[in-house]
Amino acid sequence: MRRKQSHLFLSPEKGTAEKIVSSGVLLILAQVLRKKSPLTSQVTLLVAEMAREAAVRERCIEAGLVTALVPLLNSPDQDQLLHTGRAIGRICFENAVQQTQLVENGVIPRLVAIMQQYPENDPLVNICLLALCNLADVDAAREALVEVGVAEVLTYQLKRAPDAERRHLILEVLGSLGESDALKLQFVEAGVPEALSEMIRTLQGGSDTHDLCSIKVGSNLIVTLLLGDESMQKCFGEGTGMVYQDVLSWLQSSNTELQLSGALAIANFARNDSNCVKMLELGVVPHILDLLEQHVAEGDVSVQHAGLSALRNLAIPASNKVRMLEDGVTERIRTLLRSDMPPVQFKLLGTLRMMVDGQEEAASVLGKDEVLLARVMEWCEAKDHAGVRGEANRLLAALIRHSGNPEVIHTVIKADGVQHLISMATSEHVIMQNEALVALAIASAIDIEAVQEPFRDSDLLPTLQKMLDDPLVAVEVKFSALGLICSLANSSMLREQITFLNLWDTLSKLSAHTSTKLAKQADTVMAVLSETA
Repeated sequence: MRRKQSHLFLSPEKGTAEKIVSSGVLLILAQVLRKKSPLTSQVTLLVAEMAREAAVRERCIEAGLVTALVPLLNSPDQDQLLHTGRAIGRICFENAVQQTQLVENGVIPRLVAIMQQYPENDPLVNICLLALCNLADVDAAREALVEVGVAEVLTYQLKRAPDAERRHLILEVLGSLGESDALKLQFVEAGVPEALSEMIRTLQGGSDTHDLCSIKVGSNLIVTLLLGDESMQKCFGEGTGMVYQDVLSWLQSSNTELQLSGALAIANFARNDSNCVKMLELGVVPHILDLLEQHVAEGDVSVQHAGLSALRNLAIPASNKVRMLEDGVTERIRTLLRSDMPPVQFKLLGTLRMMVDGQEEAASVLGKDEVLLARVMEWCEAKDHAGVRGEANRLLAALIRHSGNPEVIHTVIKADGVQHLISMATSEHVIMQNEALVALAIASAIDIEAVQEPFRDSDLLPTLQKMLDDPLVAVEVKFSALGLICSLANSSMLREQITFLNLWDTLSKLSAHTSTKLAKQADTVMAVLSETA
């Protein structure tokens, strides 16, 4: 395990504990502890001090000291509880088997109960927190903690944390336990996000490294808690929640860690349409755009990535797209086109694609932008980043599909984009294949004269024939390919190529396909070819 051990009151000479253990005294100490004599407290302290040395811990376990110590966690004596907690913690440090047995023996409810009974006893609370820290990775411990009200205890201790060390300990426990969906919701209901927000507000503005660390961990924790749908909605509070209001202020902070957490939190809040619409009404977009522009020149890649993720999520509702376009979002985020960082390029392309989805005017404006298209062409050839390459191709197809604009088609042809769309049609991803084929079909339906030569020079028809002949290509992709061939038949130049390739044989085979929909489409194409012959 990765946790630190608690501080010690005594510092006996190294090796002393091993000498004592070699005398065989451990079995006697275990017997004394089981009898609960007047010496119990002193014996427990002795065991705790001996267990400082890693070499004696296994011997302590073999002597049955752990099973003798566990019942002492029920003592009403706070000093006894302190010594017992230290002894158990040190003996079981970095011992997964013993830690699991402790959980099975019911120590979790007892640790929480001790903190509930003695919340002002800092040394004792510290021992319990250290124990929870070490046990938090045990699945059974998380399950047990769901039942015992740990959220309220941790919230109270966070609010009264006397120093950075205690604060970090509580944050570590919250971080480990926050991975549980059940505990996430309990933490939100107990006010953990608000307590974290309050802590961040108190620490902001300083330069102390411990405080800055707490700000980073605390803001990351809030982002994690927002991953649960129910907990996220409670924190959002229809845009009036304290946590949401604080998150907005993080976007305007000079602290890069807070900016990052703020953008990630907004992206998490924007996981449903109603939240997205509400946030747009409350004016979140200008804050995100300001943040992105701060980081354009040699800025933080993570912040740019998170900011674009937030914008992309916010652009999903159709009504938001219109509003964001009116507010000039596409113009402002185009400044990121000069970024050389693949994660930023990937998110930028995805955000632009989302912005033009179903938006004819936006797709037309972007599709006629030669500077934008030149950059997209570069990214269509990104050999070292498949994600960027895929998103660039999808944006190219989207500009044609959603604009249906002849000028966009001409601009794409001029930018040598046709070859990229044909390559995209042979992608391993069905959705990308279909998007490319639909874009090519729309282009040919709108202006066959303009596209016929680039289509011929780029070997579109041989590519389509190969797809139709390949038994592994999905039926829906073949269906789209047949639809494209129907459009291509309107070109005498391409009809000649269809005849040369003997595409009729391919179509005849497909007319007997087990998919009646595909077979019918093949018959339709053959009928069209007969009419145009």
